[in-house]
Amino acid sequence: MAPLLLRTRLRAGHAISVVLTLIASLLGAGGALLALSGAAAERLEIVWNWPGGALSLQADGLAGVFLLSIHLIAGLTAVYGLEYWPLRHYPGHGRKLLFFSGLMTGAMTLIVLAGNGMLLLVAWEVMAISGYFLVTAESDKAGVPEAGWNYFIASHASGLLLLAFMAVLGHATGSYNFSDGAATGVDGPTANLLFILALAGFGIKAGIFPFHVWLPAAHANAPSHVSALFSGVVIKMGIYGLVRALWILPAPPAWWGAALLLLGGVTAVYGMAFAVNQQDIKRLLAYSSVENMGIVLMAIGVATLGKTANEPLWIALGLCAALLHVWNHSLFKPALFLGAGAVLHAAGTREMERLGGLAKSMPWTARVVLVGAVAICGLPPLNGFVSELLLYVGLFHVQGAATLSAWPAGAFAIGALSLTGGLALLCFTKLYGVVFSGVPRQVLDSTPRDPGWRMRAPMLLLAAACVLLGLAAPWLLPALGSVAGAWAPGLDVRLALEGAMETARGASVAAGLLLGSVAALWGALRWRARGALGRTMPTWGCGYTAGTPRIQYTASSFAQILAAQFEWLLHPITRTPRVDHLFPGPASFSQNTPDLILERALEPGARRIAEQMIRLRFLQHGRVQFYVLYLAVALILFLVLSQ
Repeated sequence: MAPLLLRTRLRAGHAISVVLTLIASLLGAGGALLALSGAAAERLEIVWNWPGGALSLQADGLAGVFLLSIHLIAGLTAVYGLEYWPLRHYPGHGRKLLFFSGLMTGAMTLIVLAGNGMLLLVAWEVMAISGYFLVTAESDKAGVPEAGWNYFIASHASGLLLLAFMAVLGHATGSYNFSDGAATGVDGPTANLLFILALAGFGIKAGIFPFHVWLPAAHANAPSHVSALFSGVVIKMGIYGLVRALWILPAPPAWWGAALLLLGGVTAVYGMAFAVNQQDIKRLLAYSSVENMGIVLMAIGVATLGKTANEPLWIALGLCAALLHVWNHSLFKPALFLGAGAVLHAAGTREMERLGGLAKSMPWTARVVLVGAVAICGLPPLNGFVSELLLYVGLFHVQGAATLSAWPAGAFAIGALSLTGGLALLCFTKLYGVVFSGVPRQVLDSTPRDPGWRMRAPMLLLAAACVLLGLAAPWLLPALGSVAGAWAPGLDVRLALEGAMETARGASVAAGLLLGSVAALWGALRWRARGALGRTMPTWGCGYTAGTPRIQYTASSFAQILAAQFEWLLHPITRTPRVDHLFPGPASFSQNTPDLILERALEPGARRIAEQMIRLRFLQHGRVQFYVLYLAVALILFLVLSQ
């Protein structure tokens, strides 16, 4: 509220807002750590006249996992915004952005603490409305209003599906509460309907295929620190909701877990295939978020199959992998988005085809992006490696259980996870190589420079956390294991967790040795270079030293081979120059990859429906008495059909 109240003192209002956000983040993170410490879940219930029950709040281990991410990223992005989006430069948009950032953080906190379905729906709607105003913060720019409307429509579709979920839950159980086992007594068909509604409703927010259509444009067009908040924690609300729904539903049939494995595998491959073929840095990062949500969905599938087969080891491996990857993605993806924001802030563009050689002029940003790229590829010794290793182990256990009808889904998920790992290496090699290596491809208005400490500090903290979490994973698993134990209270998950911890300890030791070896080698080379006498010489040019930036790989050419292999999925629009003269003039090559679901299916379908609906415009003639007649006819039909 400070920026809204202090309309004439913009700098003071912005500073007060950030300080208050940091205080709230510290309190929220402290509460999350308390919930994860193994203490008994706290519950607050206040009876009121609100439809659907009481004001019910609960703070258990699952809520603690997501609360920690919410308040860490909210605090860091607020500090980043002091320099990236100062109010004195954005007096109108800036106040709106600060207000709705705080409102969204509060809504997400209420979502993970809600112990009642009606309260969750209210908080969900507040989050949706706040997100719309954040996505459209720069509404005067091309493409932003469309991105905002796509997000708004998807968010309300999610809300309607969740309203149906709560209605069915309330009808089947007589309560909207999320207490343990609240819906364990519902019959099979009702449980299947609840699962489908939860998967679709929460899957839209998580960006799961084919519900991801809002995500790439929203992440790309929002301010970069808002993109970090969206990708780091907002889409995780969908993951939280799905895990909470599976928490209260009865023992799942095998097809639930198989569906999660198949859908997660398709989501991961689809997201990363489209990420590789993007030339916009932020759009690339947005599609890679789709891929990472597919990885989390596969891990939830492993845990769900563990419930089906009464296998505590599968539950421990699957749920720990899912929640650990939620943490991991909440660190390396905001680091990458903030790095992209630093590039956009300094160079004025996010198009990779125009960039190059930024590691020389922006060394700190280059290091942060490199750490984030290694982490998101699941390479040791960083944090993405451990969660994906746990998922691999869990998938091999599922695939090896020939008695379970879902084992083919496990085999498919292993192949999908392996394929996305290779695609991720290609994608982020392209990102770092094209943007930070080589020489600039175009002359920019000014030489890009690293940002100041207010932007640099959050980026460096996130990069350091990626390293620390990769080494400290074995010490974090007991807290996540307690959540897995509460998720399946009838099984001894804590004992089975020892196997997962042994795997994580081995990975952590290997990662520490690798990191130590690299650091020692780097230190030795630096020490040797200091004592040596050297002189500057030109690089060996292989017989050709007259190269220009035009002979470098572009983002499109780097991914051209992959685009050819996945043409059946990507359907790229390629514009190849026609050279038909002895001395042809200037020519250019371009390739655009529209989203398969949004731009190839939904938008053409919506246009056709709109064209058909024009025929009904004769019903809109401005006569009130006819509108009253329409209502009366509709009411009579409803009464007749409801008999």
